[in-house]
Amino acid sequence: MKAVILAGGLGTRLQPYTTFLPKPMLPLGEKPILEHLIDWTKKNGIKSVVLCVSYLKKSIEDYFEDGKRFGVNIEYAVANRPLATAGQLKTAEEFIDETFVCMYGDSIFDFNLRSMVKQHKQKKSFVTMSLYEYKTNLPYGVIETTKSGKVIAWNEKPEIKANVNMGCYVMEPEILQMIPNNKPYGMDDLLKKVMAKNKSVNSIVSKKGFLDIGNKASYRKANQEYLQKLGNI
Repeated sequence: MKAVILAGGLGTRLQPYTTFLPKPMLPLGEKPILEHLIDWTKKNGIKSVVLCVSYLKKSIEDYFEDGKRFGVNIEYAVANRPLATAGQLKTAEEFIDETFVCMYGDSIFDFNLRSMVKQHKQKKSFVTMSLYEYKTNLPYGVIETTKSGKVIAWNEKPEIKANVNMGCYVMEPEILQMIPNNKPYGMDDLLKKVMAKNKSVNSIVSKKGFLDIGNKASYRKANQEYLQKLGNI
């Protein structure tokens, strides 16, 4: 089995950090984000990786080379322009001929990928999504009313929770045929197309094991946590 890691985004929300480094190469502690991802993939038994690269790709290729130094085999799928998530995935089509894992290159995962793959095969799914149980408190008092406007309850700053997309998938190779060639195409559009065709889309839900490096604030916080673990601050 192979893992496809989408590492070609521009990282505009992380400027100026991403002026000279692509987002997956930003350091978390002593390693770039992408190395943490590859380590996790290997720990879960997958030692063949396809990196979908584009923006500042040479820094990725020079660092990881063929992957031997990291105990994996790495191949590169190259795009000459931004193609969004599913569009990037399409560039890996020539390397994929069986069930595979796809993940975003700007998140850190620490859930049981082996179990996810096992469930995917047991259920004969077309796609299995990883979901994270996200909790937050609304910053307002929430007022419940009847249709006539009568106030019947006041909930002060209630907790809400929802299952959000982590950005790690197990997929069947036929999904690649559903992505247009050389065109920006989002993973949300692809999954909606899959569901419209009544293909089986299942999920696993985790309450831990997910760190999203989406913007400068989340990156600074994550890097500080990793440095603290190393005892550097």
